[in-house]
Amino acid sequence: MENIEMNRNAIRTLENWNPFNLTDFSYDTEAADVVAALQYIDDPSELGKFIQNIYEQSFDQWIPIEKCIDISYKLLAIKFEAKCIL
Repeated sequence: MENIEMNRNAIRTLENWNPFNLTDFSYDTEAADVVAALQYIDDPSELGKFIQNIYEQSFDQWIPIEKCIDISYKLLAIKFEAKCIL
């Protein structure tokens, strides 16, 4: 899997996550920030904290860290599959 495809899959995963259950809204900016961080973060807890911070800054709403870590595992699985690290 190429890096571009990995990024697309990660963005699709984040769009489906929709932590605030918003309709007719896109998390493009937040997804782009998370995908950029995914390039250099390999730890699910660290990525989860980053995700929590990005979404909280954008929406002034807090997401429980457990939910952020859950999505970080999914994103890291996409990354590791793309990099053939499994």
